[in-house]
Amino acid sequence: MSTRKNIYDLDPAAYTGMIALEKYLHDSLLQPLHIEFIKIRASQLNGCGYCLDLHNQDAIKKGADLRQLLAIAAWRETELFSAEEQLILQLTEEITFISAQGVTDETYNKGQELFGEIYFAQLLMCAITINAWNRIAVATHKKAI
Repeated sequence: MSTRKNIYDLDPAAYTGMIALEKYLHDSLLQPLHIEFIKIRASQLNGCGYCLDLHNQDAIKKGADLRQLLAIAAWRETELFSAEEQLILQLTEEITFISAQGVTDETYNKGQELFGEIYFAQLLMCAITINAWNRIAVATHKKAI
């Protein structure tokens, strides 16, 4: 698989909105590891090796439990994740595969209950943002360094 032209090199303005979304997430209430769990799980599902490598490294730097990182693809089959983390991973999967069923009422309502409206909205935006980044990286054959 050959690397394709980097959109940023061709047209930096195309990234303006994506960079603004990242700033929004950085300034949000979201816990750093919640962000990384979302980015890792979406990147796994989207087959984005570049983002998966990047966010696993970021998660490790932020103190993630290595056992969780190794088990995140099978999160339903372990007891390593809290109820909040399980909801975050479920939400990430539903957003990543949005055409299958959307975000279910069960996930939405449980998210509102566990996190409150603002935090839950920020979780939604995080999953939406990484899915966009994954599509950019996969479409351009961006490879992990």
